[in-house]
Amino acid sequence: MKKNIGKTDKIIRICLALIIAISYFTNLISGTVAIALGAFALILLLTSFINFCPIYALFKIKTNQHEK
Repeated sequence: MKKNIGKTDKIIRICLALIIAISYFTNLISGTVAIALGAFALILLLTSFINFCPIYALFKIKTNQHEK
C-alpha cells in the first residue's frame, strides 16, 4: 500500500471532517444526513492518517509529490 495522499490533501480532509463534526455538535445537521456525513468524516480521517485513499489508487491519482 503506497502512500498517495499529499500534505495539502491531508489538511483539506481533516478540515472537512472537523467542519462536519462541528456542524453535528452545534445541531446544524441531524438525522440521516448527520449519520451519512459522520461516516464520510470518519473515512476522511482514516484515509488522511494512513495516507492512502483506495479511490485514488483505483484511478491512479497521487497528490503526494514525493512518490511517483
